[in-house]
Amino acid sequence: MSLAEPLPAVRVGGFLALFRNELHLTFRRLRTQVLLGILALLPVLIGVVVKLNTDNPHDGGGGPSFIAQTTQNGIFLIFTALAVALPVFLPMTVGVVAGDAVAGEAATGTLRYLLVAPAGRTRLLAAKFTAGMAFCLAATAVVTASALAAGAALFPLGEVTLISGDTIGLAEALPRALLVAGVVALSLAGLVAIGLFVSTLTGSGIAAMAATVSLVITVQILDAFPQLDAVRPFLFPHYWMSFSDLLRAPMYWDGVLKDLGLQAAYVAVFGSAAWARFTSRDISA
Repeated sequence: MSLAEPLPAVRVGGFLALFRNELHLTFRRLRTQVLLGILALLPVLIGVVVKLNTDNPHDGGGGPSFIAQTTQNGIFLIFTALAVALPVFLPMTVGVVAGDAVAGEAATGTLRYLLVAPAGRTRLLAAKFTAGMAFCLAATAVVTASALAAGAALFPLGEVTLISGDTIGLAEALPRALLVAGVVALSLAGLVAIGLFVSTLTGSGIAAMAATVSLVITVQILDAFPQLDAVRPFLFPHYWMSFSDLLRAPMYWDGVLKDLGLQAAYVAVFGSAAWARFTSRDISA
């Protein structure tokens, strides 16, 4: 390294190289591609079911507000698909990717090889977390893009009536849909940190993935019990559905900010725990 080369630039360059490598590892896996394919099919399936149900003359016209709005404007298929995917499908796919981040490489023997290089465990862990967040964005983008295409094909497009009763134009509705998708992706940050921490505890990728997904299911079940009102606001999925407040005029940010703040707290706690475990762990495989 040249003495004239600034040290921060070297560190940033090293991190970016690790990050690109993690992206390559994450998205080239057949498992990841299959998961993204399932997420892409989900909005299509929802749209077809809603379309058939709408065309059925014996249909009573019931259903959640998102689904009712979808029949009037295909843009709402984005919000319907995200509302269906967020509690189950998105967390499970993210749990699989995050849980496998460290444990999967330990199981295949590549983790020790990575640590032989002068990368540093902290930078490697940060690159894995950032790659996990990139997967969250990609997964949410896949659901959003597929829902937009299916909604345009199956339902009319035009002015959008928000759940508050106000009407906005299509040019304003599309950026709002992107905003909602971004909030949904950021809502999974805490789960990425939890999965990464679990992944540092074991050398089995399958065990780490199963533990992370099981934790997601367990916490969501606990969040459904009103008897646990004292602790529910501290559970990471509690404010996930607050993105619906962005479909009002004016937009309500209280729930969204609580959600993002809670995710930041989980990232801080479990990210620190993952760092403490990973930097002190004896990598023997």
